[in-house]
Amino acid sequence: MPSFWSDYLDPPLSGIAFGVTAVAAIFGFISGSAFFAIWAERKVSARMQDRLGPTRVGPFGLLQSLADGIKLISKEDHAPAGADRLLFRLAPYLAFCAAFCGYIALPFGAGLVAAELSVGAFFMLAVLSSEVFGVVLAGYASANKWSLFGGVREAAQVVSYEVPRALCVVVPVCVTGTLNLTTIGNQQAGWFWGWNLFHDPFTFLAFFVFFVTATASCKRAPFDLAEAESELVAGFLTEYSGFRWSIFFLAEYGSMFAVSGLAALLFLGGWHTGVLPFEPAAEWGFWLGNLLNLAVFAAKCWALVLVMMWMRWSLPRLRIDQVMTTCLQYFLPIACALLVGVCLWQLLAPPAVTAAARYVLAFGTLGSLLLLAASVLRPPAASGPAGHLPGAWAGRATPLTAGRK
Repeated sequence: MPSFWSDYLDPPLSGIAFGVTAVAAIFGFISGSAFFAIWAERKVSARMQDRLGPTRVGPFGLLQSLADGIKLISKEDHAPAGADRLLFRLAPYLAFCAAFCGYIALPFGAGLVAAELSVGAFFMLAVLSSEVFGVVLAGYASANKWSLFGGVREAAQVVSYEVPRALCVVVPVCVTGTLNLTTIGNQQAGWFWGWNLFHDPFTFLAFFVFFVTATASCKRAPFDLAEAESELVAGFLTEYSGFRWSIFFLAEYGSMFAVSGLAALLFLGGWHTGVLPFEPAAEWGFWLGNLLNLAVFAAKCWALVLVMMWMRWSLPRLRIDQVMTTCLQYFLPIACALLVGVCLWQLLAPPAVTAAARYVLAFGTLGSLLLLAASVLRPPAASGPAGHLPGAWAGRATPLTAGRK
């Protein structure tokens, strides 16, 4: 992208044009993703609860997010009488900026990145973690004890879960030998068994620990104690309404896509399809190849975001003591063990064992996914005739048949 603008503009105008283009592209991706995620969240929850979800606004209810946005903008924007008005108004933008800055080092394809950083992995962890400052300020500045409790809870949760999350990031870093996310993505080109997820048993388990801890860092259920309405009204969001309320949720969805992109890059092959033995951008040109790369990368991110939504509507919310116990007594020791294990594997495992483990993990996972897909797509068993129970209850009397007798 910098070389593209340098063909038309001289420095420093070429650098400014590149910066504006990168910012516009990132903001458009976050906004568009959040627009679709709000609709998907409602549809996923509706399907899991045997409902239809949005159907009236636009085809398939796709414009429901637009209707929600118009409603929020039209609402009154106010601050409590005892609030610190400056911090109260600043907090949502601080949270969004933290989520936005994480995309600066996130590559969407081969060379398709706003700023390629040699420490891109840890840069993303650092800036995404700073979202908690906006949450804490929102709770503190609201002059509401329930908001303050929600902000303090979020601070304790995020600071705790940062440790096992960072340790899980170090696991693939030890395998690849770099913190540069573009380099990590390029190293996983080729077939899907070359992804870091299947490198060894320790990286395989590290992916799941990272995903769960990243979900907790995004304050998503079952770890959404910062806005636990059952005991904190709405937590740090209690006093917010209208546009600023929506900024917090824009930051949340932005963080969800950012951590999903980081997981895809570190473990799931990044922008590579896993079924092409070459880099599309090298074979088909920068623009055409990266168009495929962008589609594949976005699909992987969306799959992980949908899993987060699935978890939200499947699992009950944990208590705050359970959240902290899960992190400190389980995830932290597991992450430490995985880090030590991958280091020993790198030093001691013979190449033949490494190759065998890679194929077993890759094709075992593929087989499990195919069996899962077959079980989901299998048509349900036909129900029995009227007055009779199907399946294991076949032949048993029902109230209808008993009355006939």
